[in-house]
Amino acid sequence: MALHMAVEVVRDSADSLTSQIQEFIKKEISEGILRPGTRLPSSRRLAGDLDVSRSVVVEAYGQLVAEGYLEAAQGAGTRVVGHLDSASVVPALLDEGQVPQVRWDLRPGGSNTPAFPRREWLRCYQQVLQTADLSHHNYPPLAGEPTLRRELTSYLGRLRGVRTSPERIMVVGGFAQALGLLCPVLPRLGIDTLAIEDPGHPGQRQFLRESGLPTVPIPVDDEGLDVAALTASGARAVLVTPAHQFPTGVTLSAERREALARWARDVDGWVIEDDYDGGLWYERGARPLALQRTMPDRVIYAGTASKSLSPGLRLGWLTAPEPMLEQLLRTRARHDLGTETLTQLAFAELLRTGLFDRHLRRLNSLGRSRRDALDEAVRKHLPGAEVLGPGAGLHAYIQLPPRADEGALVAGALRHSVLVRGAAAFHARPRRDAPALVVGHAHLPRSGVAEAIRAVGAVRRW
Repeated sequence: MALHMAVEVVRDSADSLTSQIQEFIKKEISEGILRPGTRLPSSRRLAGDLDVSRSVVVEAYGQLVAEGYLEAAQGAGTRVVGHLDSASVVPALLDEGQVPQVRWDLRPGGSNTPAFPRREWLRCYQQVLQTADLSHHNYPPLAGEPTLRRELTSYLGRLRGVRTSPERIMVVGGFAQALGLLCPVLPRLGIDTLAIEDPGHPGQRQFLRESGLPTVPIPVDDEGLDVAALTASGARAVLVTPAHQFPTGVTLSAERREALARWARDVDGWVIEDDYDGGLWYERGARPLALQRTMPDRVIYAGTASKSLSPGLRLGWLTAPEPMLEQLLRTRARHDLGTETLTQLAFAELLRTGLFDRHLRRLNSLGRSRRDALDEAVRKHLPGAEVLGPGAGLHAYIQLPPRADEGALVAGALRHSVLVRGAAAFHARPRRDAPALVVGHAHLPRSGVAEAIRAVGAVRRW
C-alpha cells in the first residue's frame, strides 16, 4: 500500500535527518495528530518521498520502535502503538508529565531515590536556624558558603581522592547548572565541540543541543570511553562518567584513564567528570578514585546530592583549576545570585557531624540487597541476559541476548504494568544489535525487584 505521510525535514540543520524524522513523528503522536494504530508508510516509500537514503528512515523507525512509540510486525507494516492513548505514551517515555498508572516503575531518575534522611536533615536544619547570624540572611557568596566549601574539600578528598581546596570549589544548583555554565565558557576557550559518551544521558544530549554547543558521540565499550575514537573525533573537551558509566555501569579502566590523560595533554583539552552517583557504591571492594586526582589541571569535577539525598534540593558542586573557575563565576554572575544559604549550611552540618556518611552506609546496604535481588531475578526470569557493571548508584544495565526484541519487550512489560526503558533511547546513534534495559531498582523492596523482573520475563521474546 503506497501510503503518504507529511514529514518536515531541514537539510542544512545541525540535527541529522534521522533525528529530525524521529522528533517530528514523536511530536505528531504527542499532539494526537498520529493516532494509535495509524499505519505509516514503508521505510522505502517514505525515503523516496523525502528524497533521503532508506537507511535514514530505517534508523528513525527502528529507534521509535525501540522507544515504544511505534510497533512493527512482519507483513503488517509499521504503526503507532495501539495499546496506549496518545496522551499517555509520550510522557511515559520522555519522563515528563503524566505517566501511565503501573504497578512497577523501573525508570531511572529522580523518583528512584530510595530514602531521604528526614530526621538527620531536620536536626541539621534546626541547628543552622538556631546559629545562623545576619550575614547568612544576605545574598550568598556566588561560589557558595565557605563552611560548605571547606566540608566538601575534606569529604571529596577522603571519599573520592579529589585534589582541591575551598577556594577552587563552587556550589551549584545540581549538575545541570554546572553544565549550563560550561556551555558558554568552553567556546570562549576555543572549544566548539563537546564529546559525549554513547550511550549516555538523553536529557544531557538535548540540554547541550538546546544550549547551542555541538556534540559528537564517542562509543563506550566494556572498558569505558573509547579514547582512540575520542582522539579521532578532533574534539578538545569531553564529558565522562568514569566511575559508573551512565547508563551501562562500566568503570573506566586504568589503561583508558592513562590514555585520557595523555589525550588531554596532547590536545590542550578539558575533561568534565560527572560523578553523578554521589558516593553510592555497594560493590565489594574499593571504589575507583576520581579521575580528577590524576590530572587536576585538566579536569572539571562535578558532583551532586541528587542521588544520595534528593534531586529536589538542587544541590551540587564542582571543582576546577583557578582560571576556569574564574570564568565560570563570571558567567554565573550574569545569570543568578548564588545557591540558597540555609540548605548549604544544613548540608555542611550533615557532612561535619558524620550523619551523611552514616546515611550513605545505610543507602549502600539497601542498594547491595536490591542489586543482589535483581541479579537473582534476571538469572531466573531473563535467561541469557546479564546485569553489567559493578553494584553502584540507583540503576542497573541489563544486556539482553542479541536476538531479543527490545521494543517489543518494553511494550509488553507495560501491558503487564511495568514501566521500563530500553537502551535504544540512550544511544545517540541507534544500535539494534545491542538490546538492553536500563532499570532503576534501588527504590524497590527486594520482593518488588523480583516481581517486576518476573513480569518482564513473562513477555520476553527470545
